[in-house]
Amino acid sequence: MNKTEQLIETPSDATVTVAAPISFDPRTDLAAAVDLAGRTLAAVRPEQYDAPTPCEEFDVRRLSSHLVAVVRRISVIGRGEDPFSVPSFADEIADGAWAAAWVPGAREVAEVWADPGILGRQLILPMGVLPGAAAAAVYTHELTVHTWDLARATGQEPDWDPALIERVIGVVRRALPAETRGGRIPFAQVVAVDPEAPAIDRLVAWAGRRP
Repeated sequence: MNKTEQLIETPSDATVTVAAPISFDPRTDLAAAVDLAGRTLAAVRPEQYDAPTPCEEFDVRRLSSHLVAVVRRISVIGRGEDPFSVPSFADEIADGAWAAAWVPGAREVAEVWADPGILGRQLILPMGVLPGAAAAAVYTHELTVHTWDLARATGQEPDWDPALIERVIGVVRRALPAETRGGRIPFAQVVAVDPEAPAIDRLVAWAGRRP
C-alpha cells in the first residue's frame, strides 16, 4: 500500500478542528467497511425488522434504511457535492429490499473513490470540510459502528478486522473529539471501557455505545 499523508483540516467554523496526519490509504478500509456492512444487512431476517438497536432512535428497519442512505452519501461526498442532497433515510425502499439497494450503492462508492487524487481533495461532510483521506476514515467509522448496531440487534457476529478498527480509532479520536458531541457530531457521549477491551468495543464506546 502506498503511503499517503493527509491532514484533518477544517475551517474555523466547522465542528472538527483538529489537524493530524493519516499515514495509510484509508480507501482500503472504507471498501472493507462497505463490504462488511452489506453482508450484515443481507443477513437481516423479516421477523427482526421491528427489533430495537443500540442506536436508540433506530429499530432494525430504520437503521437498514439509514445505512443505504449513508452508502449513497459517501459517493455524493466523494464527488464533491452537497451531502445534504441525500436524505438520511432511503424511505423509498420497501422492507427487505435494502440489501439489493446496497449493491449499486457499494459499486458507486468503489468507482467514485478509485481515484487516488480524492485523498487530498477537500470534501464537504455534514460535520465540516475534510480532505478525502480523513473523510474516508470518518465514514469507515460510521459504517462500522452502524454495522455493530445492526449485528447486535439481529444476533450476528461479524468478522471484525482488529487492525482496521485500530486505524479507525486513531483517526476518529482526533476527528470526533469526546468534548464535541451533538449537532453535526451525531454520537452520544463517550462511554468508558477497559483500555484492554477488544478494538470493536473501544470503537463503539467512543461513539457513545455500551458494548
